[in-house]
Amino acid sequence: MSSLKLEGVSPPPKKPRRRRWSLMTIGKAQTRRQFLTIAILVFVVLTASWWLATRSGLVPPLFLPGLDSVWQRMMALAANGMLWSDVQSSLYRIVIAFAISSLMAIVIGLLAGCYGLFKAIVEPLVDFVRYMPVVAFVPLTILWTGTDDFQKFLVIWIGTFFQQVLMMIDAVKRVPIDFIGLGRTLGMPDRKILFRIVLPAAFPAIWDALRISLGWAWTWLVLAELVASTSGLGYRIVVSQRYFQTDTIIGYILLLGLLGLITDQLMRAAERVLFRYNRRRS
Repeated sequence: MSSLKLEGVSPPPKKPRRRRWSLMTIGKAQTRRQFLTIAILVFVVLTASWWLATRSGLVPPLFLPGLDSVWQRMMALAANGMLWSDVQSSLYRIVIAFAISSLMAIVIGLLAGCYGLFKAIVEPLVDFVRYMPVVAFVPLTILWTGTDDFQKFLVIWIGTFFQQVLMMIDAVKRVPIDFIGLGRTLGMPDRKILFRIVLPAAFPAIWDALRISLGWAWTWLVLAELVASTSGLGYRIVVSQRYFQTDTIIGYILLLGLLGLITDQLMRAAERVLFRYNRRRS
C-alpha cells in the first residue's frame, strides 16, 4: 500500500455496501406511511383473491359467496333493522362483561403483585382454573343462570378474568424496585406507594393487557351467543347455518373482525393520549 502511494497510484475504490431494505433490518422502525401502505395492500390482495375465486367459479357460492352477494345481504339486514339489533345486543354484552372482568382483575392483580399473602392465595388458584376449557363451562352456566344475558356475562368473565389476573400481576412485577424504595425513603405509607407509585408505573402494561384480552372477550362473546341465545351476532350465525345462508355467515364474521379492529384501534388511540410519558416505537 505504501509503495502505491509513493508511486502516485491510488488504491482501488471500495465497493459500496449494499443497502438493506429498512423494513427487513432488525431494529429499524417502519414509517407510518410504509405501515399503512403495506397493511392496505394485504387487504386488497385478499379481497382480490376472494373476488377471483368466486368470479371464476373455482369455489361454489354455497361454500364461498361472492362479494356482491355478501354486501347485498348485509345491506338488506341493515335496512330491516336486524343487523343493528344484533350489533347492539353483542356490544351491550361485551362492554358490561369486559368491564366487570377487567375491574376485578386489576384490583386482584394489583394486590397479588404487591403483597405476598395475596399472591399465595390467588396465583395457584388462577393457574389451575385458567387451563380449564371455557367451552366446558357453557352447559354449566346455562344450568346455573339460565339463558339470559347474565349467562353471556359469565361466559365472557370466565374466558377473560383468570388470564387477565396473571397479566396484571406480571405488569405490577415489572415496576422497578427502586421506585418503591424511593417511596420508602420519602416516608410514604403502603397505601400511597400503591396508588401513587406502583399503579401509575404499571398502568401502561395493564392497558396493554386489557387491549389483548379484549380480543379474547370477542371470541367468548360469540361462543356464548352460539348456544341458547335469541339475539346477537353469534346467534345470527347459528340461524344462518341452519338455512345454508353462507352470505350472512361470511358477512357477520367480517363484521366481527371489523368491530374487533375498531375497538383495538380505539384502545391504541387512548393509550397514546393517556400514556404520553411512556411513548414506544409502534
